[in-house]
Amino acid sequence: MSDRLQGKNILVTGAAQGIGLAIARAFLRENAAVYLVDRDGALLAQAAAELASTGGRLGYLPADITDAGTITKAVAQANDEIGPLNGLVNNAGVNVFAEPLHTTDEEWSRCFDINLKGAWNCCKAVLPGFIERGGGVILNIASTHAFTIIPHTFPYPLAKHALLGMTKSLGLEYAPRNIRVNALAPGYVSTQKVIDYWNSFPDPEAAKAETMKLHPGGRIATPEEIAMAAVFMISDECPFMNATCLTIDGGLGVQQHPA
Repeated sequence: MSDRLQGKNILVTGAAQGIGLAIARAFLRENAAVYLVDRDGALLAQAAAELASTGGRLGYLPADITDAGTITKAVAQANDEIGPLNGLVNNAGVNVFAEPLHTTDEEWSRCFDINLKGAWNCCKAVLPGFIERGGGVILNIASTHAFTIIPHTFPYPLAKHALLGMTKSLGLEYAPRNIRVNALAPGYVSTQKVIDYWNSFPDPEAAKAETMKLHPGGRIATPEEIAMAAVFMISDECPFMNATCLTIDGGLGVQQHPA
């Protein structure tokens, strides 16, 4: 354990698995106090038990980020259990991929309710406390979908574009209050979501191989690699970084096409 996040009390959403769990694990390793939120209560309890075995200050509450009242309760409980919050990671999200004219109203609402409204609910819940206490950091987990488009993934890129817009807007709005708001944009990461994506093809192994071939290094990121970047972004090591986005995609986004 080191002390890069000493004094940080951070709420992480979507913390029961994948990138969120890796971020929580990395934060605890850097001596932060961490409060876990996820709508899957059973999986969250399992993750919390694993993390608690490593030591550190930890709390958790099953909560749906689309329910503003529940998130307000989670923030209040986090303040009581781990100390006044001065960090938030909006990691919870959901893939909603379709062709535009085949997208149902239910899919549209689900995509924006979780990927955008849910993140705003969390920001809205923590910002008053940040302002009162003289500062804080918000880190939104966006995606390379926030500035690039893959056909047939509608309306997910729209929500991620909007999340990046919210990052910039809130970053400028609250900079005078010593509050930084930034984003991370992962590309492909070896999470269950990506595995589910590969499994949606008739030949999952071929789909996986095609994904790997897209990347200059021939591989995709691990959740731990995203978590290491999150440690930097939520820490005091980049105090002048605000209203911006750090891309972690192995160079995929700057490559015109595979060699």
